[in-house]
Amino acid sequence: MLQSKLSERVESQDWPSILSELDAQGWSCLPSLLAPVECTALAALYDEPARFRSRVAMARHGFGQGEYQYFRYPLPPTVAALRESLYPRLAPLANRWNETMGLAARYPEDLQEFLQRCHQAGQQRPTPLLLRYGPGDYNCLHQDLYGEQVFPLQAAVLLSQPQRDFQGGEFVLTEQRPRRQSRVDVVPLMQGDAVIFAVHHRPAAGSRGSYRVNLRHGVSRLRAGHRHTLGIIFHDAS
Repeated sequence: MLQSKLSERVESQDWPSILSELDAQGWSCLPSLLAPVECTALAALYDEPARFRSRVAMARHGFGQGEYQYFRYPLPPTVAALRESLYPRLAPLANRWNETMGLAARYPEDLQEFLQRCHQAGQQRPTPLLLRYGPGDYNCLHQDLYGEQVFPLQAAVLLSQPQRDFQGGEFVLTEQRPRRQSRVDVVPLMQGDAVIFAVHHRPAAGSRGSYRVNLRHGVSRLRAGHRHTLGIIFHDAS
Protein backbone atom coordinates (compact mmCIF):
# COMPACT_ATOMS: atom_id res chain seq x y z
CA MET A 1 0.00 0.00 0.00
CA LEU A 2 2.76 2.45 0.97
CA GLN A 3 4.85 1.63 -2.10
CA SER A 4 1.79 2.08 -4.33
CA LYS A 5 0.99 5.48 -2.79
CA LEU A 6 4.55 6.76 -3.12
CA SER A 7 4.84 5.34 -6.63
CA GLU A 8 1.72 7.28 -7.64
CA ARG A 9 3.19 10.44 -6.13
CA VAL A 10 6.42 9.93 -8.06
CA GLU A 11 4.52 9.27 -11.30
CA SER A 12 2.41 12.42 -10.85
CA GLN A 13 5.50 14.63 -11.06
CA ASP A 14 6.15 16.61 -14.25
CA TRP A 15 8.72 14.20 -15.66
CA PRO A 16 9.20 15.86 -19.07
CA SER A 17 10.21 19.07 -17.27
CA ILE A 18 12.32 17.20 -14.70
CA LEU A 19 14.28 15.32 -17.36
CA SER A 20 14.71 18.49 -19.40
CA GLU A 21 16.11 20.34 -16.37
CA LEU A 22 18.44 17.46 -15.56
CA ASP A 23 19.78 17.63 -19.11
CA ALA A 24 20.15 21.42 -18.98
CA GLN A 25 21.62 21.94 -15.50
CA GLY A 26 22.25 18.59 -13.81
CA TRP A 27 19.51 18.93 -11.16
CA SER A 28 15.75 19.27 -10.81
CA CYS A 29 13.26 19.61 -7.93
CA LEU A 30 10.29 17.36 -7.19
CA PRO A 31 7.90 19.40 -5.03
CA SER A 32 5.97 17.85 -2.13
CA LEU A 33 7.29 14.34 -2.71
CA LEU A 34 6.75 13.55 0.98
CA ALA A 35 4.01 14.86 3.28
CA PRO A 36 5.02 16.71 6.48
CA VAL A 37 3.96 13.77 8.67
CA GLU A 38 6.15 11.43 6.60
CA CYS A 39 9.09 13.83 6.93
CA THR A 40 8.68 14.02 10.71
CA ALA A 41 8.49 10.23 11.01
CA LEU A 42 11.65 9.73 8.94
CA ALA A 43 13.60 12.37 10.87
CA ALA A 44 12.62 10.66 14.14
CA LEU A 45 14.35 7.48 12.98
CA TYR A 46 17.70 9.19 13.50
CA ASP A 47 17.49 8.38 17.22
CA GLU A 48 16.87 4.65 16.62
CA PRO A 49 20.41 3.24 16.24
CA ALA A 50 19.18 -0.25 15.34
CA ARG A 51 17.98 1.17 12.01
CA PHE A 52 21.51 2.02 10.88
CA ARG A 53 24.73 0.22 9.94
CA SER A 54 27.12 3.11 10.71
CA ARG A 55 27.32 6.71 11.90
CA VAL A 56 29.76 9.32 10.55
CA ALA A 57 30.81 12.47 12.41
CA MET A 58 31.81 14.76 9.57
CA ALA A 59 34.38 16.81 11.48
CA ARG A 60 36.39 13.67 12.28
CA HIS A 61 36.97 13.04 8.57
CA GLY A 62 37.22 16.63 7.33
CA PHE A 63 33.82 16.38 5.61
CA GLY A 64 32.35 19.40 7.40
CA GLN A 65 30.36 19.56 10.65
CA GLY A 66 27.28 17.57 11.58
CA GLU A 67 26.71 13.87 11.20
CA TYR A 68 24.90 11.24 9.19
CA GLN A 69 23.91 7.59 9.47
CA TYR A 70 23.63 4.93 6.77
CA PHE A 71 20.54 2.73 6.97
CA ARG A 72 20.94 -1.02 7.22
CA TYR A 73 18.92 -3.51 5.19
CA PRO A 74 15.98 -3.91 5.20
CA LEU A 75 15.42 -0.22 4.52
CA PRO A 76 12.47 1.58 6.15
CA PRO A 77 9.42 1.13 3.88
CA THR A 78 9.26 4.80 2.83
CA VAL A 79 12.94 4.86 1.89
CA ALA A 80 12.73 1.57 -0.01
CA ALA A 81 9.58 2.68 -1.86
CA LEU A 82 11.14 5.97 -2.96
CA ARG A 83 14.30 4.21 -4.13
CA GLU A 84 12.28 1.64 -6.09
CA SER A 85 9.96 4.26 -7.63
CA LEU A 86 12.55 6.84 -8.67
CA TYR A 87 15.11 4.47 -10.21
CA PRO A 88 13.12 3.34 -13.31
CA ARG A 89 12.28 6.96 -14.13
CA LEU A 90 15.99 7.85 -14.12
CA ALA A 91 17.60 4.76 -15.70
CA PRO A 92 16.81 5.75 -19.34
CA LEU A 93 18.34 9.19 -18.75
CA ALA A 94 21.41 7.60 -17.12
CA ASN A 95 21.86 5.35 -20.16
CA ARG A 96 21.51 8.26 -22.56
CA TRP A 97 24.03 10.32 -20.59
CA ASN A 98 26.58 7.50 -20.65
CA GLU A 99 26.08 6.96 -24.36
CA THR A 100 26.61 10.68 -25.01
CA MET A 101 29.77 10.73 -22.85
CA GLY A 102 31.16 7.57 -24.47
CA LEU A 103 30.92 5.50 -21.27
CA ALA A 104 30.28 1.77 -21.58
CA ALA A 105 28.08 1.23 -18.50
CA ARG A 106 24.36 0.71 -19.08
CA TYR A 107 21.69 0.35 -16.42
CA PRO A 108 18.80 -2.15 -16.28
CA GLU A 109 15.21 -0.94 -15.91
CA ASP A 110 14.80 -2.66 -12.54
CA LEU A 111 16.57 -1.45 -9.38
CA GLN A 112 16.96 -4.95 -7.93
CA GLU A 113 18.79 -6.10 -11.05
CA PHE A 114 21.17 -3.16 -10.72
CA LEU A 115 21.71 -3.85 -7.01
CA GLN A 116 22.51 -7.46 -7.83
CA ARG A 117 25.23 -6.15 -10.13
CA CYS A 118 26.55 -3.99 -7.27
CA HIS A 119 26.57 -6.95 -4.87
CA GLN A 120 28.40 -9.16 -7.35
CA ALA A 121 31.07 -6.44 -7.54
CA GLY A 122 31.46 -6.51 -3.74
CA GLN A 123 29.27 -3.45 -3.10
CA GLN A 124 26.83 -4.94 -0.60
CA ARG A 125 26.31 -2.19 2.00
CA PRO A 126 23.20 0.02 1.66
CA THR A 127 23.82 3.71 0.98
CA PRO A 128 20.52 5.56 1.73
CA LEU A 129 21.19 7.80 4.72
CA LEU A 130 19.84 10.36 7.15
CA LEU A 131 21.81 13.55 7.76
CA ARG A 132 21.46 15.80 10.82
CA TYR A 133 22.82 19.34 11.13
CA GLY A 134 22.79 21.76 14.06
CA PRO A 135 23.85 25.41 14.44
CA GLY A 136 27.16 26.04 12.65
CA ASP A 137 27.11 22.68 10.83
CA TYR A 138 27.75 22.31 7.10
CA ASN A 139 28.65 19.71 4.50
CA CYS A 140 31.69 20.24 2.28
CA LEU A 141 31.35 19.87 -1.47
CA HIS A 142 31.69 16.20 -2.38
CA GLN A 143 30.59 13.30 -4.60
CA ASP A 144 28.98 10.08 -3.34
CA LEU A 145 31.12 7.47 -5.10
CA TYR A 146 31.34 4.14 -3.26
CA GLY A 147 32.89 1.68 -5.70
CA GLU A 148 33.18 0.66 -9.32
CA GLN A 149 29.41 0.47 -9.82
CA VAL A 150 27.96 4.00 -9.82
CA PHE A 151 24.48 5.11 -10.82
CA PRO A 152 24.94 8.67 -12.13
CA LEU A 153 21.95 10.29 -10.38
CA GLN A 154 20.80 10.50 -6.77
CA ALA A 155 18.15 12.28 -4.71
CA ALA A 156 17.89 14.21 -1.46
CA VAL A 157 14.64 15.01 0.38
CA LEU A 158 14.50 17.87 2.87
CA LEU A 159 12.72 16.64 6.02
CA SER A 160 12.76 19.93 7.95
CA GLN A 161 11.00 23.22 7.23
CA PRO A 162 13.25 26.21 6.41
CA GLN A 163 12.79 29.29 8.61
CA ARG A 164 10.67 27.30 11.09
CA ASP A 165 13.09 24.49 11.97
CA PHE A 166 16.36 26.03 10.78
CA GLN A 167 17.95 29.01 9.07
CA GLY A 168 20.74 28.85 6.50
CA GLY A 169 21.68 25.33 5.46
CA GLU A 170 20.98 25.71 1.75
CA PHE A 171 21.61 22.80 -0.62
CA VAL A 172 24.41 23.83 -2.99
CA LEU A 173 25.64 22.39 -6.30
CA THR A 174 28.76 23.39 -8.19
CA GLU A 175 29.49 22.61 -11.81
CA GLN A 176 33.07 22.63 -13.07
CA ARG A 177 33.28 23.18 -16.83
CA PRO A 178 36.45 22.78 -18.90
CA ARG A 179 38.50 25.99 -19.13
CA ARG A 180 35.85 27.98 -17.25
CA GLN A 181 35.18 29.11 -13.69
CA SER A 182 32.89 26.85 -11.64
CA ARG A 183 29.19 27.67 -11.60
CA VAL A 184 27.20 27.54 -8.32
CA ASP A 185 23.49 26.82 -7.85
CA VAL A 186 21.62 27.20 -4.57
CA VAL A 187 18.63 24.86 -4.76
CA PRO A 188 15.43 26.17 -3.11
CA LEU A 189 13.78 23.39 -1.09
CA MET A 190 10.82 23.27 1.28
CA GLN A 191 9.89 20.44 3.64
CA GLY A 192 9.08 17.31 1.63
CA ASP A 193 10.67 18.57 -1.58
CA ALA A 194 13.27 16.40 -3.30
CA VAL A 195 16.14 17.36 -5.54
CA ILE A 196 17.51 14.92 -8.09
CA PHE A 197 21.05 15.67 -9.21
CA ALA A 198 24.10 14.25 -10.94
CA VAL A 199 26.42 12.20 -8.72
CA HIS A 200 29.64 12.86 -10.61
CA HIS A 201 29.42 14.24 -14.12
CA ARG A 202 26.89 14.88 -16.89
CA PRO A 203 27.05 15.67 -20.59
CA ALA A 204 26.70 19.27 -21.76
CA ALA A 205 26.30 20.54 -25.30
CA GLY A 206 29.09 22.74 -26.68
CA SER A 207 29.93 24.36 -29.99
CA ARG A 208 32.04 21.32 -30.91
CA GLY A 209 29.71 18.66 -29.60
CA SER A 210 29.11 17.27 -26.12
CA TYR A 211 31.59 17.43 -23.27
CA ARG A 212 31.61 16.36 -19.61
CA VAL A 213 31.02 18.68 -16.68
CA ASN A 214 31.92 17.68 -13.13
CA LEU A 215 29.44 18.29 -10.28
CA ARG A 216 29.78 18.40 -6.52
CA HIS A 217 27.15 19.04 -3.86
CA GLY A 218 27.06 20.18 -0.25
CA VAL A 219 25.15 22.17 2.36
CA SER A 220 25.96 25.72 3.49
CA ARG A 221 26.44 26.57 7.16
CA LEU A 222 23.34 26.50 9.39
CA ARG A 223 22.79 29.76 11.24
CA ALA A 224 20.21 28.36 13.68
CA GLY A 225 18.02 25.33 14.38
CA HIS A 226 18.28 21.75 13.18
CA ARG A 227 18.01 20.27 9.68
CA HIS A 228 17.34 16.65 8.68
CA THR A 229 17.73 15.29 5.16
CA LEU A 230 17.10 11.91 3.55
CA GLY A 231 19.69 10.92 0.96
CA ILE A 232 18.77 8.30 -1.66
CA ILE A 233 21.75 6.81 -3.48
CA PHE A 234 20.98 3.98 -5.88
CA HIS A 235 24.31 2.12 -5.92
CA ASP A 236 25.45 0.25 -2.81
CA ALA A 237 28.87 0.58 -1.18
CA SER A 238 31.87 -1.73 -0.96
